[in-house]
Amino acid sequence: MSVPVPRQRDTPATEGGQAVLHTAAPPTATAVAQATPQATPQATPHTVPLTLLVIEDDPAGGLTVPEILDADGHRIRLRTARNLTEAERLLTPDVHCILLDLSLPDGSARMAGVPAVPGAAGAGTATAVDRLAALRQVLRIAPRHAVLVLTGEDDAERAAEAVRVGAQDFLFRDELDGRLLSRAIRYAVERKRADIAQYKLAESKLRAQENARLERGLLPTPLLEGSDLRFAARYRPGRSRALLGGDFYDTVRTPDGTVHAMIGDVCGHGPDEAALGVELRIAWRALTLAGLCGDDLLATLQEVLEVERPNEEIFATLCTVDIAPDGRRAGLCLAGHPAPLISRPGRRARLLPYENSGPALGLLPKARWPRRQVELGGTWSLMLYTDGLIEGRIGEGKERLGQDGMVDMINRHLERGLSGEGLLEASVTEARRLNGGELTDDVAVVLLSRAEG
Repeated sequence: MSVPVPRQRDTPATEGGQAVLHTAAPPTATAVAQATPQATPQATPHTVPLTLLVIEDDPAGGLTVPEILDADGHRIRLRTARNLTEAERLLTPDVHCILLDLSLPDGSARMAGVPAVPGAAGAGTATAVDRLAALRQVLRIAPRHAVLVLTGEDDAERAAEAVRVGAQDFLFRDELDGRLLSRAIRYAVERKRADIAQYKLAESKLRAQENARLERGLLPTPLLEGSDLRFAARYRPGRSRALLGGDFYDTVRTPDGTVHAMIGDVCGHGPDEAALGVELRIAWRALTLAGLCGDDLLATLQEVLEVERPNEEIFATLCTVDIAPDGRRAGLCLAGHPAPLISRPGRRARLLPYENSGPALGLLPKARWPRRQVELGGTWSLMLYTDGLIEGRIGEGKERLGQDGMVDMINRHLERGLSGEGLLEASVTEARRLNGGELTDDVAVVLLSRAEG
């Protein structure tokens, strides 16, 4: 390389009226321990100078150019590495940009573990090192850093290819001066930030599209045509995720006039759990429309869970209710799930009986889920919910809202005359307020109501 770089300390100095920016000394044990291959450049406030890591193989000279300044007039600090192995050690979070000499010898790339590429440049040989192998390795170990490449004017084609591969820009050795390098560094850093922001935006859009697909599966349109029951539902993801989790629900009316409702929760949070929730909901709807109910239905769902779950530790809780065609009674099955809440005119809301409920799906082979008959009456509202609603904290202590606290909360809202969508919205909002912010777990709530005419 015709432009050498000295290996001294980071501090700027002057030499013959010119500013000389020296590079870092070999790293100390502490510095090496703190450096990581995936080091992320820190945000650069206007008061913090930029740091440039130069990767070149000339052990003799130094890079002496006029003063290199950033946009705020601060000197840009230089640090050098003789090969990619040393560069990986020096790639600490305070490095903002990398200047790579494309003339690094093949040995430097092989030292860093870059494989030979059949048919690459190397006349007459069966295999040769990819002529951009060093750049590819730098991009691998520093995916969030801006990268500039340095080459000769007679190698413009490879310089342009380097930009296509992922470098932010290229510079010619013979034209290199402080002003050009300073501008190139600032441009490269800002362009890399823009690229990362654009990538995050695209990733967010893809995640939103995936979320919409999950939402269609987890939160379906109820099939209640011909029924006199009113339906309302609310879903809110927990604060640790912007997407849907493993909560799911459904409501359908079968040809005999029975209304079947279900709510469930797959343990864990993530795309696998959400996908499993979709599968269980669709299976529940298909099996219900096929005539299964109660223990037979839950036993079949457990078989689906056991086949589809990613590992044996995954389980799901479920609550199913089948409401008779006259709307005055229902059958209740609980698989490790909180009991529904029922409210009637002139009475305080209360939980339905939950003794003798069965285990969550996927916990015990050949488990049974007894179906309990419940009298509803003429006018009533039945609320099904997931445990995210009752597991929020109350204030700053460790006390949870719990089922008793939820019942009291619902009764307060009923006394205010709330019902339907308004009741659900007020309940979820108050649970968040009592928790001091967004709830940790996802919350799904379904409300079925009947008014005797």
